[in-house]
Amino acid sequence: MGFFDHDSEEARHHDQVTNRPHEAKWSHELIGGAAAYEAMKAYEDHEARNGKVDNHAKAKEIIAGFAGAFIDREVETKGLDFVDREKAKHHAKERLEEGMGRSGRW
Repeated sequence: MGFFDHDSEEARHHDQVTNRPHEAKWSHELIGGAAAYEAMKAYEDHEARNGKVDNHAKAKEIIAGFAGAFIDREVETKGLDFVDREKAKHHAKERLEEGMGRSGRW
């Protein structure tokens, strides 16, 4: 994988959120990290189907959409509130920007 390896913190968060039964409290860091991983997987699939996105702003928009969709789905299924959702989206954005920066693509 390009931005996050399968043994990265984001990959572990993704596994914990998607493959474990509902727990009473999911942290926004956990969901944000899982969303970052899921968004990058979806973005790389998007690039494989449609070609590389040359516009940095457009790429960030696509990735943010993938992360937001994942977070919204998890918030709805896990019964979290608005504050947790917004914190998770903020955390995902930070993790994605770090990952994109480390990748050397932007």
